[in-house]
Amino acid sequence: MAWTWRFEKADGTQTEPAVRPEEFTTQGDAESWVGENWRELLAGGVERVTLLEDDTEIYGPMSLRAAEES
Repeated sequence: MAWTWRFEKADGTQTEPAVRPEEFTTQGDAESWVGENWRELLAGGVERVTLLEDDTEIYGPMSLRAAEES
């Protein structure tokens, strides 16, 4: 099982992130990675992310702007 992120612009279209992740072996590793890289992702044009386990959406889309406001 692989955990990955889908990266989207504000209008919901998929985009390539400025920071390329690998596939993660655990949900926690995937969440930690986005927590450490959300600023670079946002600066590179990613507005929101969706977490996937293989091809199944786990949650999202989650705005990266919400983290900016915290």
